[in-house]
Amino acid sequence: MLETISQNIRALGTVLGQTIANDTDQRWLNNIERVRLLAKDGVAQQDSAIDELNALFKGCDEKELLIYARAFSQFLNLTNVAEQQHTISEQGLAELDLPHPLESLKEALGNVDPKRFLAAIKKLHIELVLTAHPTEVNRRTFIHKYHEIAEQLDITGPELNSRIEELIEQAWSTNEIRSQRPTPLDESRWGLNAISDSLWAAVPTFVRELDQLCQQVTNQPLALNATPITMASWMAGDRDGNPYVTAALSKQAIIQARLLAAELYLLDFQNLYLELSMHKASNALMTADINSIGPYRCLLQKTINKLEQSIAALKLNNTDGVIANPDELLQPLYLCRESLLEAGLTRSANSLLLDVIRKVHCFGISLVKLDIRQHSEFHDQAIAEIVQALDLGDYLSWSEHQRCEFLQRELKSNRPLLPKATWSEQTQEVLDTFTFIANQPKEMLGIYVISMASQQSDVLTVNLLMKATGISWDMPIAPLFETLDDLNNASKVLDALLNDKDYVKRTHGDQHIMIGYSDSAKDAGALAAAWAQYQAQEALVACAKAHKVTLKLFHGRGGAIGRGGGPAHAAIASQPPGTLEGGLRVTEQGETIRYKFGLPKLAVRSLHLYASAILASLIKPQPLPKQTWRDLMDTMAERSCNIYRDYVCEQADFVTYFRQATPEQEFSSLPLGSRPSKRKSDGGIESLRAIPWIFAWSQNRLVVPSWLGFGQAIAEIADKESNTLEDMLDNWPYFRARVSLTEMVYTKSDNQISKMYDENLVEPALHPLGDGLRKQLAADKATLLTLLKQTQTLESDQWNLISFQLRQPYLLPLHLLQIEALKRLRKDPKKPLCEQLLMVSMTGIATGMRNTG
Repeated sequence: MLETISQNIRALGTVLGQTIANDTDQRWLNNIERVRLLAKDGVAQQDSAIDELNALFKGCDEKELLIYARAFSQFLNLTNVAEQQHTISEQGLAELDLPHPLESLKEALGNVDPKRFLAAIKKLHIELVLTAHPTEVNRRTFIHKYHEIAEQLDITGPELNSRIEELIEQAWSTNEIRSQRPTPLDESRWGLNAISDSLWAAVPTFVRELDQLCQQVTNQPLALNATPITMASWMAGDRDGNPYVTAALSKQAIIQARLLAAELYLLDFQNLYLELSMHKASNALMTADINSIGPYRCLLQKTINKLEQSIAALKLNNTDGVIANPDELLQPLYLCRESLLEAGLTRSANSLLLDVIRKVHCFGISLVKLDIRQHSEFHDQAIAEIVQALDLGDYLSWSEHQRCEFLQRELKSNRPLLPKATWSEQTQEVLDTFTFIANQPKEMLGIYVISMASQQSDVLTVNLLMKATGISWDMPIAPLFETLDDLNNASKVLDALLNDKDYVKRTHGDQHIMIGYSDSAKDAGALAAAWAQYQAQEALVACAKAHKVTLKLFHGRGGAIGRGGGPAHAAIASQPPGTLEGGLRVTEQGETIRYKFGLPKLAVRSLHLYASAILASLIKPQPLPKQTWRDLMDTMAERSCNIYRDYVCEQADFVTYFRQATPEQEFSSLPLGSRPSKRKSDGGIESLRAIPWIFAWSQNRLVVPSWLGFGQAIAEIADKESNTLEDMLDNWPYFRARVSLTEMVYTKSDNQISKMYDENLVEPALHPLGDGLRKQLAADKATLLTLLKQTQTLESDQWNLISFQLRQPYLLPLHLLQIEALKRLRKDPKKPLCEQLLMVSMTGIATGMRNTG
């Protein structure tokens, strides 16, 4: 396994090295190889090698440092390409012993009752919600090149062809860092391109294979209108803390999405036009063929004309007469299929034509449904201004009971709510957003997410603003419970909402709830947050069941372990029983979109992993955890939260240490994402967004948010509760998943590298803070290894262990280069080449770590 991938990595690295030499001079080939060999020794704990690297980099100017940083960043990208390609190749699947997920599911379920399987298939619904990610700085042009390199590797293996050499040459001669911060519209375009490049081809393949499984088990095909997978997006819809996302911009993003969808459908319909040349058809189609171009072609040509007209209009930002409903695409496709089946042309009815039907059901007419997200404070402020304009009092000073009474009364009232008034800029934008929603076809929109929701009035406020601005349909509303307190209180809020009969009517039997993984972990630490999330979901399921409402949970996971990230299959398998009945809705962020769905074959496999885990959970739900397990988790969660907060909140110098030991301050000033790194510009660590918080810690390899509190909480009860811990590890998928994720975190952490950041960047008085964290990390790692009865982390997961070991010699130089860049920038911030060096090193480290924020 290692040898095959290593051969490809060496071959790609050789081409990159020669490309660099051709661009500069031959000595650079020797320079880079010298650094690589020294880094290899440095990873093996040879201090002299690290001293030599530090001395080398200290003597370089910024231009020379940038060449080193770009070289090792590109090496890591090519390593990822080689690995991704290998994992989806036939050879790789055989070597890694990776069976087809759906085949494994069929074997695992054995002689499952076909009715039970069919019921699960009908409930299967995966909605991927694409979100922007500030650490995903790879430009689209690079992503395109990496994808093509992977495709060429699939053909050639380690015997590289001239096309790969050409692509590597192109990549080296292109600036990998944007010169300007991307706009939300740029991010939206990036998300749409991720669909057109990969998922557009992958989804019909995935559904076709799911259909085959369904027929094998139940003797019935998937329903023609089945939608096991749909897409949504926060890009250009998430306005929480991002002043650049406006109503006008969201409108432009929808036009952009509709345009790309129309262009993709046009290609599909043109291909169908070429394919369906037959003159064997139903009487209705034969009669309609007035131009004698063929019954199917005559029907398809009308839709082709509509698509061409739609494209022309959308390019002019005009939506008049544009295809506005999926039925406009589905109707001719259904008629063609019915005719083909009637004529006995079943193969043609169930190939490309069926794929296009599946696409329309899954992607709609805009590829993604745009979610809208806003902070609850903005809604409260808007209602407060309206109440003041109506001379009804001070809304913000009212109790929760008073607020709900007012909101419920106004929701029943027939009189217009909004008086003629001049609103603050913030409130005007809130009202403009709701007006924008009112003017869009509902097929374009997903759900409305309320950040930092904590009470019933937060949801009713959005209901009232929707009513006041003329939204004619009941757009689903999802309160987002993020902090530890809000998670613990979530079921009480839901119960209050569902006791309101008028509110329940507006839900149409489905209640969306979003679970926040990022802010809860930042608030309480990874273990306490994870346990609170588990318990909150259990309580929400019970509440929804009591009110006879279908709960649709939306998981706001990030890429990093500290933000709910990790292998999707394990995460789904460890969900509380009953949480998948309403489907799975989950965020996929920039870098994870690429790593899970960047290549069509990779995307198909990722979708199979999602589907197989969900189906297994629906057909054979996990047993409820024992009370002894719950009691122990309560104890460990409380203790871990206290440990985490003792460090992060109680130590006066912790924030100062964090900002000196990591590139957090510099990160916020670099053009890496459209959204500011803080919700409030004058806030401390509590106002810092979870992504930069975790991203910064991953850069210095201390990854504090993903482990702090967990190992010590286990250590303190390990002797007394060893039998219970072993029972939990063997028989509780939830606990096993938590341990497995933390084991991965320990593998990616590095005390040696973290200490180098401290020694070079942190004032000596703060060194004890870092030393204490590293000592704790070493102790916690030893605790976990004892629990797992292992001598090293990932001992039972050789693939991931080898995968990370391959990256280590490329990561170390980037850390040293980043430290050098930070030292120079903190002495003199006005160094553009140093800023570029820092960005390239950040990108490279993020590429090597894989799940950084």
